[in-house]
Amino acid sequence: MRAAVLHAPNTPMTIENIEITKPKRREVLIRTAFSGLCHSDLHFMEGLYPAPLPCVLGHEAAGIVEEVGEDVTYVKKGDHVTTCLSVFCGDCPQCVTGKMNLCENTEVKLTPGASRRLSWKGNVVHQMMNLSAFAELMCVHEHAIVKIDQDIPMDRAALVGCGVVTGVMAVFNAARVEPGSTVAVIGCGGIGLSAVNGAALAGAERIVAIDTNPAKLEIALQMGATDTINASNVDPVMAIKEMFGGAKNRFVIPFGTKIELHGADFLSDRKIQGTSMGGNRFRVDMPRLLNMWKQGRLKLDHLISGHIELDQINDAYAVMKTTPNVRQLIKFI
Repeated sequence: MRAAVLHAPNTPMTIENIEITKPKRREVLIRTAFSGLCHSDLHFMEGLYPAPLPCVLGHEAAGIVEEVGEDVTYVKKGDHVTTCLSVFCGDCPQCVTGKMNLCENTEVKLTPGASRRLSWKGNVVHQMMNLSAFAELMCVHEHAIVKIDQDIPMDRAALVGCGVVTGVMAVFNAARVEPGSTVAVIGCGGIGLSAVNGAALAGAERIVAIDTNPAKLEIALQMGATDTINASNVDPVMAIKEMFGGAKNRFVIPFGTKIELHGADFLSDRKIQGTSMGGNRFRVDMPRLLNMWKQGRLKLDHLISGHIELDQINDAYAVMKTTPNVRQLIKFI
């Protein structure tokens, strides 16, 4: 199969014909339909996140089940699925206490370098986040996928696999935004725009989208923002204080953001909370999100900047760093 292989940080990926194993017990072979170009993959490409190399990146995808391994009962050949890096076992302490996105079972949620599903010229090619979606096929654990209705466009389904579920579920699960709340979202990429949309779905009264790019702020208004702030020419903190006296919920998205804390800041029951993939329960959350898209409530169409071929992946990532596109998707089938 063809796949984009990253050999070293800050070097272009190369398109290679690599080998993929047949699905073993509880594994599923998926023919990739669409794979989104997420900013997280760019961090691996630039060496900001460590990873064993060479590897195949990509973790936001949808596809069609090609073959199932022994003991797989959840899906069958021909089913449409969306992937998620929140692979779960269902039995560890995190899973049985409702935090399946934090699964600790490394027999299911393989640690970096543990997977031996991919190879090239007789050598191991590492699988990224148990998925490696920048390839024509994926071999994954059955708990890395969710079955979806076959009438859902596969490019929309792929979006839900990472950025959308993270942004929306950060609003629902982590912040627990209440109707009538005031929300500020800092950074209007795929996750930030999904947080804006999630705040609208949660019934927030005022939703402030903050970015330095006017085009992304325009998209934020279509996603449900009531107000926008262009941080390239104003201090967003002062602007929010002047507009509302402050925001109860603030979502800070950019990678590498540093926050300075003072003891007095927390005397009024304030808190800072992290979240991994929005605290999702993706087998439940993703079908619900896609149903909300069918109803016209969840906005997915605005997130798609375009479709590309696998051979265009390096150019597409170069464009990501210089233009305001939200999400380009590799079209495989």
